[in-house]
Amino acid sequence: MELLKEIAPKLTRAAILRPEGPANDVFVKETEVPARALGVQIIPVVVRGPDDIEGAFRAMTKEKVNGPVMRLPSSVYFAHYKRVAELTMKNRLPAISTAPTWTDAGGLMSCGQDPNISYRRAATYVDKILKGTKPADLPVEAPTKFELRINLKAAKQIGLTIPQTVLMRAKKVIK
Repeated sequence: MELLKEIAPKLTRAAILRPEGPANDVFVKETEVPARALGVQIIPVVVRGPDDIEGAFRAMTKEKVNGPVMRLPSSVYFAHYKRVAELTMKNRLPAISTAPTWTDAGGLMSCGQDPNISYRRAATYVDKILKGTKPADLPVEAPTKFELRINLKAAKQIGLTIPQTVLMRAKKVIK
């Protein structure tokens, strides 16, 4: 939320596009407090599947959202990143996602873990399980390394100038 507000200072109403479920309800609630501190109201928008994407953008327009946060699992919209990115551009919305491939597909900005690191860690867990370790005995790991990616083509298309301070923190900048 801080990154989105930093690149779009006029952000006042941010949608969180998300699937249904208690974990996502918790995410929305936990995001509301820091968002409020930034002067941003959170508007949750549920997306059950790819057929709901167009309706989500209509709902955001109706709610006067000026910045979405993509919290959709890749199973819902991985094959639809390009379509979602096109809709954010068409509606001139600065959007952020946790998926690094979002920026490669034309999205403005992503900040999340490198999925390759997760895949390698998963392989380590599989190896331990195959060697006899009980899954319940394995520790839960949270990501420790995040990367910021910015798509300057997308920024230009929506008329947004990314501050130099943000660009300097980016691991990858698409020109």
